[in-house]
Amino acid sequence: MPPHTNAGTPVVSASPYPTNPGQTGRESLVCARRNIIKMFRVPEQLMFNLVQPLLFILLFAYVFGGAIGSGAGGRDQYREYMMAGFFAQSILFVTVISASTNIAQDMTKGMVDRFRSLPMSRGAVLTGRTVADFVQNLLMLVVMITIGLLVGWRIHEGLLKAVGGFALLLFLAYAFSWVGAAIGMSVRTPEAASGVIIIMFPLTMMSNAFVPTHTLPRALQHVVNWNPFSATVQAAREMFGNPYVPSESWPMENATWASMGWSVVLILVFRTIAVSKYKKAAK
Repeated sequence: MPPHTNAGTPVVSASPYPTNPGQTGRESLVCARRNIIKMFRVPEQLMFNLVQPLLFILLFAYVFGGAIGSGAGGRDQYREYMMAGFFAQSILFVTVISASTNIAQDMTKGMVDRFRSLPMSRGAVLTGRTVADFVQNLLMLVVMITIGLLVGWRIHEGLLKAVGGFALLLFLAYAFSWVGAAIGMSVRTPEAASGVIIIMFPLTMMSNAFVPTHTLPRALQHVVNWNPFSATVQAAREMFGNPYVPSESWPMENATWASMGWSVVLILVFRTIAVSKYKKAAK
C-alpha cells in the first residue's frame, strides 16, 4: 500500500529534481508568487498583521510611555528609543507565525506533497515561503515608519544610514522566517504552529528592545547583550541616530557585525533543518 499524505491522498513518487542554482531560483520565485497572491487574497489576515504594530506603538507611546520614559530621559526620548524595538518585534512575530502556520497548513492540506511529486528543487517551496514573508515585512515596515513619524519618532543620521538600519532589521526577519519554516515542518497542525509566539515572547522581552539593559539584574544583562534580537535593535538605533545605551560587551560595541553574524548563523542552521525535514518527509 503506497504512503499517504496528511490529507489522505496517495503520495506520488518524487521525480528527479534539478540542482541548477538558476533553475532553483526561478522555481523559488514561482513559489513566492503563489504565496504573495494567496496573501492578498486573504486581505483580513494581512490587515490584522498591519494593525498589530499600530496598536502596540500607540499603547507604548501614549499609555505606558510616560511611566517607562520617566527613567529613560522623558516621554519624547523614549518614543525614539522604543521604535527600533517595535520594528524588530513586529516583523519577527509576524514572520515566524506566518511561515510556520502557512507551511503547516500546506502540509495538512497535501499541498506540499503535491510539490514533492513535481520535478523541482527541494528547497524551492520553503525559499518561496520566506521570500513572500520578506515582501510582507516590507509592507509592515512602511506602515510602522509612517506611524512612528506621526508619534514623534525621527531619523537623525541621514537617509543612507537609516536604510542600513532597515536592511539589518529585514535581514534578521528573513533569518527568522527560516526558524518559522523549520517549526512549520516539525509540527503536525497549523494550530500547534501558531503557538510559537510563546517562544518568541521571551526572546523579545529579554532584550534591550523596550528597557535599557543597565536597569536589569547583572546576570541577566549578559543574556540580553548576547541576544541576537538585542544586537539588531542596538545597531538600528545607532544608524537611526536614536537614543541607545553604550555597553562594554562585544555584541553591543560591535552591534552591526553581531547582527549580521547572528542572522547568517540562524539562516544556515534553520535552513538546513527545514530542508532536511522536507527531504525526509518526501521519502
